[in-house]
Amino acid sequence: MRPILLAATLALAAPAAAQDLTMVMVEQAGCIYCQRWDAEAAPGWPNTEVGRAAPLRRVDITALPDDVAFASTLVFTPTFVLVRDGAEIGRVEGYDPQFFWPMAERLVTDARDGDG
Repeated sequence: MRPILLAATLALAAPAAAQDLTMVMVEQAGCIYCQRWDAEAAPGWPNTEVGRAAPLRRVDITALPDDVAFASTLVFTPTFVLVRDGAEIGRVEGYDPQFFWPMAERLVTDARDGDG
């Protein structure tokens, strides 16, 4: 009976460890590329591997949060910043569907492999 309990405990603990990443979307009102991302990518984000690995947090570029250490000044919106433990480990500036998904996936893969 104990091995089953141990296996169940480990199975429940594993997703918590995978949730150490967050994708911070820096946006602003009137940004047409933010609106395009909302229409094209946002609905599917939570259903993708990258979306499950790095849940989305949205922030306005004019009111950046104090609990994230950005590596450099944010200029463009949208900018997608991958964060672990409050520190930026990578970013994708802008939104072009041809490049966005592969770049976001690479950030998450590198972070999981220890390169980020």
